[in-house]
Amino acid sequence: MASNKQIDIGALLPFVQFQTSRSGGSGGQHVNKVETKVTLLFDIDAAPFFSTAEKVRIRKRLISRLQSDGLLQVTSQESRSQLQNKEIALQKLAVLLANAIKVEKPRKATKPSKASVEKRLDTKRQQALRKINRKKDWF
Repeated sequence: MASNKQIDIGALLPFVQFQTSRSGGSGGQHVNKVETKVTLLFDIDAAPFFSTAEKVRIRKRLISRLQSDGLLQVTSQESRSQLQNKEIALQKLAVLLANAIKVEKPRKATKPSKASVEKRLDTKRQQALRKINRKKDWF
């Protein structure tokens, strides 16, 4: 049951809010007067195209990006253009959501082979003998 859902950026737009602020970094005087940094807030609960299980998975995997009111936060300040930063933030959101809703296949428990166990113990014995021999050479 692997979910490889493609996230449509256009479908996300009604549930997205944008906030702008002054961006740090290079840009000289331009940086001090133009609000190019974009903070995108996405309302997970309002989005009808995610199932309840997917919403839980998103919240669990992206908990570090969630605000106290439950909105998912993504920021972008890579570009000197506010419009480009909005597009970058939307693309980041789509990638984050697509990765968060993927169902990972369960890990199958395996045992190391007899040969690998024997090899590990043999190298361990050799290392121990090497150290013992060093102690004898010292006195």
